[in-house]
Amino acid sequence: MYVLIVPASAPFVLLATVMGLSWWEDHILPAPPAEPVEAPAEAPFVPAAPAQLLELPRVDTTLTREVAGR
Repeated sequence: MYVLIVPASAPFVLLATVMGLSWWEDHILPAPPAEPVEAPAEAPFVPAAPAQLLELPRVDTTLTREVAGR
């Protein structure tokens, strides 16, 4: 009978562990600063041009050196 208790209680033990870690994170760990000390003045990255995708060979194309070299 005790053999059935361990597998049946495993989800509750895991739930209690997650809830305990959540409480510990909220109450014990220091809170992050409200505002960063110095915000970076960098502009966001914008790609110069969209990437060009290679054209895939058609399914019925015979595999030649030209097609295989792409």
